[in-house]
Amino acid sequence: MITYSTNWMGPINSKWIEENGNHWAAGRIDIYGVPDEPYPIEYGLPPMHVEDWNSFSEWLDDFETERLFSFDELIAQYEQESGTVIRWWKAKT
Repeated sequence: MITYSTNWMGPINSKWIEENGNHWAAGRIDIYGVPDEPYPIEYGLPPMHVEDWNSFSEWLDDFETERLFSFDELIAQYEQESGTVIRWWKAKT
């Protein structure tokens, strides 16, 4: 089976946090067990509200697939199963 987990990487820039708040999390999705891949695959995970990050992370811990899901498929499956729409960070214009 293919498994997925989040890997938190920030934000850690104090200026960014000062401008946008400390309620954001970003990083990547690590993907294990993909046939013929000796190393984990990674999907970049843009900033989302930290509550959504935590919920998505918990959901991914129990999520397994027989085939590799794309980033968009993972998000869509999570939002469908959880009934939650992820609150993504949007740059100020």
